[in-house]
Amino acid sequence: MVEPPQPPAPAKVYYDGCPGCAMDRKMETRKGVPYKELIFVGIISFASALPITSLFPFLYFMIRDLHVAQREEDIGFYAGFLGASYMIGRGIASVFWGIVADRIGRRPVMAFSVFSVIVFNTLFGLSVKYWMAIATRFLLGALNGFLAPVKAYSIEVCQPEQQALGISIVNTAWGMGVIIGPAIGGYLAQPVKQYPHLFHDNSVFGRFPYLLPCICISFFATLVFISCAWLPETLHKHKGLETAVEMVEGSTTQESTEPPKKSLLKNWPLMSSIITYSVFSLHDTAYVEIFSLWTVSSRKYGGLSFSSKDVGQVLTVAGVSLLVYQLLAYRWVNKILGPIHSTQVSSALSIPIIAAYPFMTHLSGIRLDMPLYIAAMLKSVFAITRVTGTSLLQNNAVPQEQRGAANGIATTTMSLAKAFAPAGAGIIFSWAQKRQHATFFPGDHMVFLVLNLTEVIGLVLTFKPFLAVPQQYK
Repeated sequence: MVEPPQPPAPAKVYYDGCPGCAMDRKMETRKGVPYKELIFVGIISFASALPITSLFPFLYFMIRDLHVAQREEDIGFYAGFLGASYMIGRGIASVFWGIVADRIGRRPVMAFSVFSVIVFNTLFGLSVKYWMAIATRFLLGALNGFLAPVKAYSIEVCQPEQQALGISIVNTAWGMGVIIGPAIGGYLAQPVKQYPHLFHDNSVFGRFPYLLPCICISFFATLVFISCAWLPETLHKHKGLETAVEMVEGSTTQESTEPPKKSLLKNWPLMSSIITYSVFSLHDTAYVEIFSLWTVSSRKYGGLSFSSKDVGQVLTVAGVSLLVYQLLAYRWVNKILGPIHSTQVSSALSIPIIAAYPFMTHLSGIRLDMPLYIAAMLKSVFAITRVTGTSLLQNNAVPQEQRGAANGIATTTMSLAKAFAPAGAGIIFSWAQKRQHATFFPGDHMVFLVLNLTEVIGLVLTFKPFLAVPQQYK
């Protein structure tokens, strides 16, 4: 029996003056990768990420110069809370910025976020009191709400087969900023001490030894803020409708009778991926904090006695490897393994690398350099693979009009995890340095054991029945 022909799909309806409809028209006619939009995504993510960890190479020295720690062993405690202040601010405000991005658009929120970097990152460099450093970092985190809209934006400018590249660009630029930021901090902090032939004690950089890296980052953010004037909007804004919709089909009557959208908190594919993402984020932030403190601490405490410049160099090399991997290899990895299996494999491979770190203190010279650089590069590659995979699952679990809020929830939970991570890592690091001769995992062995335990928890959460996946990945 011959089945009757199926009725043709209703014609797509576009609204004049709607930036989302204009973007959809452009995507229909465009065959290749949206390079222009993804370049904007990359530079905004890079500019917003730079100040987050630019302080890590000089965090140890800044706490010492602010005279808040009475003993060397207590520096990690105060450093942890300073590192956490940014994430606390971002965790409080991220849902708000996600909702704003769903209401008024992605571009205004991203532009304002870059502007907040210009102002508060500069003020942080002028800090002469511990409370001022905490306050400026907190406000920088609360007002820099770029992450929710930029992830939504990277999905909305791409065809479905290009979405992995879009999220990959966000995470690559973010990872580069998080890694190059410490390089900037390491090479430019304390310029009077590092470059006495160029800077003098009575100059502004003698009074504010950590201002130079902050000014450089703020200058770059200023250029990015100006470029936001050419950033196209993707949010649908249809006159006469209460909410924006991704694609309008049929009549206005049909649109008004659409069923209400599913509650985000009851969307388990979204929430399970957010929880997994947050655990990995906690681990990654604690890792960066501990890695920086461990490398600059004295060898008598199990560290490597590195200078801030040495730490910046290691993290810069890791950043270059990260860029090469994301641009040349990640799409191939995602195509073969998919976001779930690539996350599982990268998480499992991170465990032996972390376990090897405390043994490197017994090496020196070339015998230390090669293993340390290789381990740092591989750890960065595995971390970005996990973050990209879970971000893809989150953004494909919701429709466009909920994407900003969904990313806001993800950013809030991730930020709270990252707020706890530096403080917790600093406390554990200080405690571990006081037990150098303990029988059970002495000194820094205990620190890296705790890091590995969080990695194992994240790995377990990537399996069923906990992790539910969006329909297109089943």
